[in-house]
Amino acid sequence: MDWRDVIDELDAGVERIAATLEGLSRDALRGASALPGWSRGHVATHIARNADSLWNLLEGARTGTEIPQYPSLERRDSDIAAGADRARDELVADVRATQARFSEQARSLPDGAADAPVRAMAGWPHPAWYTVFRRWNEVEAHHVDLAAGYGPADWPEPYVRWSAAATLADLAALPDRHLRGLAGLRITATDSGETAELGWTPGGPEADGSGRALLGWLSGRSDGAGVHVRPDGPLPVPPPWPHEPARFRRGPGL
Repeated sequence: MDWRDVIDELDAGVERIAATLEGLSRDALRGASALPGWSRGHVATHIARNADSLWNLLEGARTGTEIPQYPSLERRDSDIAAGADRARDELVADVRATQARFSEQARSLPDGAADAPVRAMAGWPHPAWYTVFRRWNEVEAHHVDLAAGYGPADWPEPYVRWSAAATLADLAALPDRHLRGLAGLRITATDSGETAELGWTPGGPEADGSGRALLGWLSGRSDGAGVHVRPDGPLPVPPPWPHEPARFRRGPGL
């Protein structure tokens, strides 16, 4: 999928988030989200601040000046905490305005700047255009994290097709030490046929399910409903998601 086409998907996804937030009371916004220690207000604020942080990367690519995604992890966390208890209308306006700003920046990014290298907060580099795909994961996964009625079954099909395939490819490129409970497993998407062999050998354990079911499980946004494992037993716990993209990996051991 061309990255410029994803921008419209992002705008639609953020409108869905705004609609969810508009249906929540003040007490509900201060209630627990699906993320430990965070209220729904924390999640909404993070969605907005993430748009700002990825705007920073695009601005760095545009100007040729390295701008970090966040000034620091501490600043990221303090900004989220500071905005978490705002009124509903302020949260909604922030989520919409920051997405509009990010989308405008992405749509107007010159071709040369789109290919400029930028760096994720975790340290790995990628072309500036890939921030659009990173934002897609943030928008769809954190909508689920609001724990307000939107789940993996509601993810748009274009998002599932892209993110499920990317997640399997990225897992397959991870060093064994990062796979945790998935080490030795073969994972297959039954609808697309895509697989990830994570140190698997013939006769070893396997898991399969639709791309949507696998993405829900591997992203930590479902309990693994629709995923089947052989031999029978509990599904292993996946490593933290999302992963460094395989297509931009710098080499073994990194």
